[in-house]
Amino acid sequence: MPNFQHLGHTALIDPSAWVAPTAVLCGEVRIGPGCAICHGAVLDAGDGTIEFGRECVVMENAVIKASRRATVRIGDHVLVGPRAYLTGCRVEDEVFLAAGSTVFNLAIIGRRAEVRVNGVVHIRTRVPPDAIVPIGWVAVGDPAEILSPDKHERIWAIQQPLDFPRTVWGLDRPPPGETIMPELTRRYAAALRRHVGDGLISQDGTGLD
Repeated sequence: MPNFQHLGHTALIDPSAWVAPTAVLCGEVRIGPGCAICHGAVLDAGDGTIEFGRECVVMENAVIKASRRATVRIGDHVLVGPRAYLTGCRVEDEVFLAAGSTVFNLAIIGRRAEVRVNGVVHIRTRVPPDAIVPIGWVAVGDPAEILSPDKHERIWAIQQPLDFPRTVWGLDRPPPGETIMPELTRRYAAALRRHVGDGLISQDGTGLD
């Protein structure tokens, strides 16, 4: 199991949890009792934290990312399906996130909610307890409206003031005909290059050369 120290932090894994040897943990990742992290999962806390409660399952090739501005907190008895992507969000107890589901920064998923296959929960969106985001649908807003993907104009009307570029990248949305991509990639690449100094931690918790 590759366990990388990043910015002085490394994973803390409860002895009763299982982490597959091909899963990758980076930075301050806290895995609670009875959890299982499957092959190919990537848990990268960046300069923030990722924290799991009890008996959570992260399935194959799921990706969970955090940052200082958008940490990840996952409650008890949560299942994160294969190929799911979570970043900077809060997931309450007993939530089911199916294969390919996506949950963006500062979203909150209420207790016992379900995000079904390829469902999307947008930034700053609050999905209430027991709600269902159907296959391929989009939840957006606080409280969430849950809309089919063909409702693009309604989704955009709610999404635009949530301001994805400012919330996620700290950049203003560009005027028509211009792009934020050069500045976005410059900033993001600089942040990712901070991984250059990461150190691989051995199973006994010591560093490896």
